[in-house]
Amino acid sequence: MRGLHSGSSPGNCEAYQRQRGNWMSWTSAAIRDASRAGDYGRVVHLARRGAGLSQKELGDACGVSQSAVSRLEQRGANGVYDTKTLARAAAHLQLPPHLVGLADHAAALAANADTDGSVERRNFLGGAVAVAAAPAVAAFKAATTEPAAADGGPAATLRVVTGGYRRLDGTTPARQLVKPVLEHLELTQSLAKGVQDHAQRNRLAAVGSEVASLAGWLSWDMGDYGSARTWYGAAVKSARRSGQPLLAAYQLGSLAQFEAHAGNAQQGLSLAQSARKALGDRPPVIADAWLASVEALCHAAAGDAEASDDSLKTAIRFADRVTNDSTPWPWVFTFNESKVAATRVACGARLGRSDWISSAQDSATAVLSSGHEKQRALLILDVASGHLASGRIDGAFALATGALEIGLRFRSGRIVERARALRRSYATPRSLPRVVREFDDRLYEVFL
Repeated sequence: MRGLHSGSSPGNCEAYQRQRGNWMSWTSAAIRDASRAGDYGRVVHLARRGAGLSQKELGDACGVSQSAVSRLEQRGANGVYDTKTLARAAAHLQLPPHLVGLADHAAALAANADTDGSVERRNFLGGAVAVAAAPAVAAFKAATTEPAAADGGPAATLRVVTGGYRRLDGTTPARQLVKPVLEHLELTQSLAKGVQDHAQRNRLAAVGSEVASLAGWLSWDMGDYGSARTWYGAAVKSARRSGQPLLAAYQLGSLAQFEAHAGNAQQGLSLAQSARKALGDRPPVIADAWLASVEALCHAAAGDAEASDDSLKTAIRFADRVTNDSTPWPWVFTFNESKVAATRVACGARLGRSDWISSAQDSATAVLSSGHEKQRALLILDVASGHLASGRIDGAFALATGALEIGLRFRSGRIVERARALRRSYATPRSLPRVVREFDDRLYEVFL
């Protein structure tokens, strides 16, 4: 086999790869940039190419197929990674675990033991804050005495950890994530307290805004709306302190989206208007597309189908112009026509427009097939609303039951409450269909 010897150590890895005449150091700018962006698949891709390995050779070394390696490398910054495969690939390529978003001891466990993902996630969660603290504090110490690059210093390290938590959200109950995320926020705030340099303070405020926003998202998922508002509000304040209008607009729009889903249409529209003011006269096209979709949700919450439709048409017009290389931070996840279609499905569910849901369902397949199970469950419940509005009772509650099971597995209060709302919208006949009775039995025994 042409790959690295299984007994090679970090000390002799570089010498071995240099002998191959095809060496790429894991300290290369390309690998560090990919890691900082959270694109761990590209980190593996670059390291594999540098080691002169084919995807099949790396797969054989990790006990997976060539196609599994290919999928890993193409996962992107917004993908959900299999921790075991990622850790084994990193170990074989002699990559430090932190470059693929793993704690040292979690990577060792995942690479060497046949355990399920939940164990690996628990180990990552238990160690992530401690792992983040050491390099962040070291970088902080250097950055307080030397000018820092715009993407360097403790803020960059902390942002990598935040990105890791965001990816874990797709496969991990919010109740497991919220404590380490809040500890991560506390670490960010403690590092920022002693900063004298204005630019560094702004960068740390931006990181704090992102972490607070994630805490709001997790609280929302748990059904804790009061805490969600608190953290989203904190995210807006930190974004304003950072001096970054784009970030402030993003956080205002996130809060508007939350209020729209909560049924507070006018408050959501007011927040969306504030977000547009923060963007100024020439906003990035992706900001226009995303904010138009948020406004569509707000209009749907207000029962205004015409205004909602107008906003959705605006969103799709701008989304057509979005390209991957023009997407600015903080829109780290793609926003495209499929996301607009998913928004139309959500608006249709709130307006009782089954025609909107059926017409947009096929275009939203990318969201329906995504690795983010909780997001997928919420969209499935919206699709179920369309079936229910069209009188397809069995299909509606079959879909709703599957989504509810996802909600129960992740202990997601948001999913369960959406399932309850769907059930309330069904006028109970004298004789309940079996599929509804089974749904009721499952729903009524839930106490999250």
